[in-house]
Amino acid sequence: MREKDFRFTLDEIAGALGDFGTLLPIVVGVSVATDMDLSRMLFFFALAYIGTGLYYKMPMPVEPMKAIGVVAIAEGLSSAEIAGAGIGMGIILLLIAVTGLMGWIKRIMPTRLIRGIQFGLALTLGWQAIKMIWGDPIMGVISMLIVIFYAKSTRLDISALIVFALGITVGIFRFGAPEISMMTMPELMIPDAGSMINGIVKGTLPQIALTIGNAVLATALLITDLLDRKVKEKQLLLSMSAMCLLSAPFGGFPMCHGAGGLVAQYRFGARTGGSNLISGVVLLVVAVLFATPHLELIIPFGALGALLFYSGISLYRTSTKTEDMTFTAITGAIAFVFGMAWAFVIMLLAHNIQKRFKGLDNE
Repeated sequence: MREKDFRFTLDEIAGALGDFGTLLPIVVGVSVATDMDLSRMLFFFALAYIGTGLYYKMPMPVEPMKAIGVVAIAEGLSSAEIAGAGIGMGIILLLIAVTGLMGWIKRIMPTRLIRGIQFGLALTLGWQAIKMIWGDPIMGVISMLIVIFYAKSTRLDISALIVFALGITVGIFRFGAPEISMMTMPELMIPDAGSMINGIVKGTLPQIALTIGNAVLATALLITDLLDRKVKEKQLLLSMSAMCLLSAPFGGFPMCHGAGGLVAQYRFGARTGGSNLISGVVLLVVAVLFATPHLELIIPFGALGALLFYSGISLYRTSTKTEDMTFTAITGAIAFVFGMAWAFVIMLLAHNIQKRFKGLDNE
């Protein structure tokens, strides 16, 4: 492994932990609201982090699919329905990749719409962060002060590392050290027809637009913005398809990439694939030995909220790299209020109407 592709320094460790602010709240919430096993979900996230780190050789976020997560928590989907949603998503992403449909989607997708999706995600992350900090204000404020201090300082930004260490210390002081809880081996679970259909209708369909807009197009664009590298949309589609199809039938939660996670990794110091390997090892240890439905007690949500808030700010700054901020802002507002899928559909129609009547070029 070349050093430029894999480093294991303090800033890579901080970047590896910085992405957990987008992962843990959803995964822990799903484990509490459904019959999904937390240790198995984290186990497959660990494998996905390690696999994507070795493949891409750079920071590559691995996140729970947010639309499926929200539905799973709100409606208490069964593990079979969640597996159905993940399998359905994996098949759809694979078909888009191998048929070349992504090329057509990219041609009709204006850059300002992608920036708008980023802006909407920034608002969503910021609001989620505020709610997390509000629920744990003392830890949240202290964590925010640490993050702000390093943001204003010329020192190496290891704020994520410090916040996590502080959060775990406070969590252990409040609730005691976590008990060792060995993970049971994953077992193959093929959803029945009813669960498969319910999972696809309730989870997969709302997720498609968000995945295409944020996890594929916005992430590919952001990789160029932040890392000055090129990753083909087909690669992202195939890796997300593999993560879903190889994990969902065994109790894993549907996974994707995402602009918000990449910003979090980069914001706190990740620059190589080493950060993904670190994330994977940390999650693997937690999954095998310590994962319980009460993991949120050990890592206070106030600490996670502070990391999430600054990731939202960083993503907002990226979203403003557009020549049409009005269109981007409207897209972001619709995404924040009504959801990414609605913003995607409404503003794509608006773009095409405007293009037809005003001869607008695809920015």
